[in-house]
Amino acid sequence: MNASLTPLPASVASASRAPLHGMLAGTADRLAQSLPAGACVRVDWHHPALGRGHAVSAGGEPPATGQRLAWSDGDGGTFAVMAVLPQDWPVMALDAWMGQARQVVEQAVALELAHDRIDELRRSEQLGKALYEIADLASGGLDLPVMLKRVHAIIGTLMYAENFYIVLFDNVKQTVRFAYFVDQQDSYAVDPEREMPVAELENSLTYQLLMSGQTMRGPSHVLRAQYGVALSDATGPDAADWLGVPMWRDGRVTGALVVQSYEQAGVYTEADRVLLVFVAQHVMTALERREARKRLEERVAERTAELQRANEELQVEVFERQRSQEIQRALFRIAELSMTSESLAVFYAEVHDVVSELLYARNFYIAMLSDDGTMLEFPYSVDERDLHRQPRKLSRGMTEYVLRTGKPLLADRERIAALEAQGEIKIHGSMAHCWLGVPLWQEDRVVGVIAVQSYSADIAFYPHDQDLLTFVSFHIGSSLARKQAQDRLVQAYNSLEQRVSERTRELAEANAELLEQIGERVRIERKLLHQTLHDPLTGLPNRLQLLERLAQAIAHARQTPDACFAVLFMDLDRFKVVNDSMGHAVGDELLIEAGRRIVASVRSTDVVARLGGDEFAILADGLDGPAMAEELGMRVLDALNAPIWIAGRELFPGASIGIAMWHPRYRSGEEMLRDADAAMYRAKAEGRDRCVLFDEQMHRQALRSLDMEMDLRRAIQTERFVPYYQPIVALESGATVGHEALLRWHHEQNGLLVPGEFLDVGEDSGLIEQIDWLMYTRVVHDVARNVLPGYVAINVSPLHFRAPDFAERLLNLLDQAGVAPVRVRVEITEVALLDDAPRTRESLALLKRHGVCAQLDDFGTGFSALSYLHRFPITSLKIDRSFVSGLESDSSTESVAVIRAIVALAGSLGIELIAEGVETRHQRDRLQALGCHYGQGFLFSPPVPLPAG
Repeated sequence: MNASLTPLPASVASASRAPLHGMLAGTADRLAQSLPAGACVRVDWHHPALGRGHAVSAGGEPPATGQRLAWSDGDGGTFAVMAVLPQDWPVMALDAWMGQARQVVEQAVALELAHDRIDELRRSEQLGKALYEIADLASGGLDLPVMLKRVHAIIGTLMYAENFYIVLFDNVKQTVRFAYFVDQQDSYAVDPEREMPVAELENSLTYQLLMSGQTMRGPSHVLRAQYGVALSDATGPDAADWLGVPMWRDGRVTGALVVQSYEQAGVYTEADRVLLVFVAQHVMTALERREARKRLEERVAERTAELQRANEELQVEVFERQRSQEIQRALFRIAELSMTSESLAVFYAEVHDVVSELLYARNFYIAMLSDDGTMLEFPYSVDERDLHRQPRKLSRGMTEYVLRTGKPLLADRERIAALEAQGEIKIHGSMAHCWLGVPLWQEDRVVGVIAVQSYSADIAFYPHDQDLLTFVSFHIGSSLARKQAQDRLVQAYNSLEQRVSERTRELAEANAELLEQIGERVRIERKLLHQTLHDPLTGLPNRLQLLERLAQAIAHARQTPDACFAVLFMDLDRFKVVNDSMGHAVGDELLIEAGRRIVASVRSTDVVARLGGDEFAILADGLDGPAMAEELGMRVLDALNAPIWIAGRELFPGASIGIAMWHPRYRSGEEMLRDADAAMYRAKAEGRDRCVLFDEQMHRQALRSLDMEMDLRRAIQTERFVPYYQPIVALESGATVGHEALLRWHHEQNGLLVPGEFLDVGEDSGLIEQIDWLMYTRVVHDVARNVLPGYVAINVSPLHFRAPDFAERLLNLLDQAGVAPVRVRVEITEVALLDDAPRTRESLALLKRHGVCAQLDDFGTGFSALSYLHRFPITSLKIDRSFVSGLESDSSTESVAVIRAIVALAGSLGIELIAEGVETRHQRDRLQALGCHYGQGFLFSPPVPLPAG
């Protein structure tokens, strides 16, 4: 709570005292008991704090002739004791009794004053607590009626307030509004939002209170007579006791608080009046703070809405760009397939895979016209229901409709039925819920159809799917033409072989013709062999030829122990930017020029290959060692870094190179390419435009990751993961308000491991979600045992929010264990807010509605903005330990400034603050002084496990 309250004025503290002179009233009887039976004793006092009074013993008033003792104390009080003492007492006994009497009276006075002080302190504490609660209500997120009802309840703890109302006065508009009204006998119906002219209240005590600005106390009929207010039904019934105080702001009356009693007069004392005047100003302050907060929230909400709209527009733009990139990759792959597919059947299957990446294509077929144009053939078909599509004569099917019109057809059940009723089509095979077919063009004629269909009402195709498939079909048609040309070339080759065989017998008669045919055959063989082993764009060897040469080099190295060769794997830096921004033609020229420069940089014995896209590889044999391979890589980088002019622009290709040296552990060229690729990615991670050598450390790291993954899988099966709990305490009292559950792994060989030692492997292997759910189950079980005070916070990875059922699954776990949702909190990092914001917000909102609050960890070190805190239901912020530790260092001024800003932000949003990493009392005191009320760290307790049970 960040509210600051004015200290209680002395008038409130003194007026709140109600002394009871029980001790002094009993002194006469106590003194009489020390005398013979029937003795008479009278005690008189006059004290500034206790007032004037006297006490007489049960024996009655002593006569005026009795013994009398009088004295004064240093505080202005005077006292007297009168008694009839035995005449046979010696003088010493009389003096002793008189001394004892004075001591008894002074002790009673001291006790009376002590009781008064205790009552005063209790009353002041009660009032202070009430004022703090009123200020705290203004900082909360309660609706105004609920807040005012709470204010009513708080005032009820200070005085009789069964009948209570708050009226607000606008001096400029001369209107009043009853913000709150509760009365046991007055049936007046109040609309808290209705503003009425103040003149309507002219014949009322409320009007006189607002106009005069003076407090009013007493029976209402007396007050009416005093102010000339006539009794009427509009003013309500008379009260036995009525107390009203004005609320002031900037020298003008802005409202009033009124309490009244219908049953008993004299209920409200001067102390109640002074107290209610003081409370009224705090209520006014609370109402103004709430109004200011409401205006701030409206401004923040407007700004948040603007940012959200901008974000949605940006997301649409990003989605369109990603979609465009996917389409470009698909078209490139289709073009590549036309050159690399083994046969038309393989080509069709791989085209199906490409289309499946762009839209729903579970039911997919390609229909082609026969050469004579009379039959419809289905060279490729995959379908859930029609497993085999047989060739058929042309009829009026939907496929023939697309062939006939040369236009795409997107039809749902209704459109299909309409076309069938019009006689345009006739259904063949199973009826689809949605059907999409586009023509395949070759040159200027339709030669076939690509079709996808859905048998489920939940899956439909839309115009953008039609546009996409139409666009792709043009590229498929041209690629299909190239593939068919290749197949015809192969067929021609086979036919040529047959003709050569047949005409060998006629060698003598057609020797000249045969020689020409043999020459053609050689040329075709060379062309086919070159296409098989070379990249069609750059003319360099392709992956297939590189792997063959690598296999030869590995075989030779196994026979020659001192053999040394290397594979250099390179990737052009920022090629994708050039390709996307300037087009594929410019990208192709850049690839061709890069290939030329790489070839010019290496030795004549080295093999330079293009593996696909912007990836190249070099097989360098006959090396002296790694240094020679690195020198070769640097030469290639120097050549690529030189500028190149393409399409009127100066470009700098650049590259990142990974090097894998020959080692007997390699069994194939693919393994060497894999390690070189890994080293290349290390080069990119270190800043691009450099060479990185794959070394034993990388190899050991890969093996360690593999071993760690296996250990993780075994640990999941044997449930070796346990939660350790670190308490979250109130800094002022040290009381535990909650715990954070921290993951620990009891490793069979390495002992207790913290998440930093295995979390990366868990996330890369996808095992972290299983580990987390094991932890959540253990934590919920521990909470159900009721051995942990307060709530328990569990850490949730951003991966969980990608699962649509995360929130429901966690709530079901709590329900099955019988744990109240308020006992568990989810602790997330700022990355989760940015990773998948809509889904994360939806999950957190569902958890919040059921009582599971959210804490934002490591606040201040990430990218979260004020808008994110408003958009997400965040209950607590955890100040990062770096700022807390900074309180001890020379840079404590910066840490104090950051923490103060976070405290102010959290206070304005009504969010709880928890400081992490509190290790010293100095840090605790500084945090408490800055306004942070909760902390967590080794100062209070390290993370510890729960005892078994």
